[in-house]
Amino acid sequence: MRRELEVAVAAAREAGALLAAGFGGARRVTYKRAADPVTEMDRRAERLLRERLRAAFPDYGFLGEEGEGDRAAEVRWIVDPLDGTTNYAHGFPRFCTAIALARAGEVLLGVIFDPLRQELFTARRGGGAFLDGRPVAVSNTAEPSRALLASGFPYDAWTSERDNTREWRAAVKTAEAVRATGSSALDLAYVACGRLDGFWEYGLEPWDMAAGALLVVEAGGTVSAIDGGAFDPFRPSILATNGRLQDAMLSLLRPR
Repeated sequence: MRRELEVAVAAAREAGALLAAGFGGARRVTYKRAADPVTEMDRRAERLLRERLRAAFPDYGFLGEEGEGDRAAEVRWIVDPLDGTTNYAHGFPRFCTAIALARAGEVLLGVIFDPLRQELFTARRGGGAFLDGRPVAVSNTAEPSRALLASGFPYDAWTSERDNTREWRAAVKTAEAVRATGSSALDLAYVACGRLDGFWEYGLEPWDMAAGALLVVEAGGTVSAIDGGAFDPFRPSILATNGRLQDAMLSLLRPR
């Protein structure tokens, strides 16, 4: 995976530079569904990533948020060109590009690049997790009352009964603090490097979770579905913690 990682890093940096150059300017925003925006920069960044990754590895499939998806290929890139589109569209400075490579559903490498902070998170399965080339590890927090957690709300929160508000109330009453930052990929990267102690969310897609979930595991953390089942990037929920908090978080989020 060394060559794949090199290409993914270069592509993520190039896409990130494109996004950073356009950040803060006037945006043409459309909506795929209620509260689910897309800008022209999402599409431009995805087109760049698809071209770079396919040029280097023409036999690999490509599954991107904004374009045609190849869900049948055994080996495929899973790409979110702009994770944090709502933030980006409003000029709120928190977004990233996320790239994962999976074989038969198993994520083999992950890259998350924050172009405003110039932070690059990388992981290869069995090879550890890194921030700007330095190894990172999850936090040591063991008490929920001392935990800094993050989550978000699904795009269908206006209409869905599973809107995450019950879970938020439980977390707010238990944890030291809870944050909603608008980028699940960066939240997962922050769990991996110990800035956050845990993260959960419903209604996510593979490109939101794949790269970040691998980072957490390679940094020594634990990842599962919110119901405690095995994590699958093609199932729409995730709970990621430093491992020490996993059981407490599963209990906290369990329906009462």
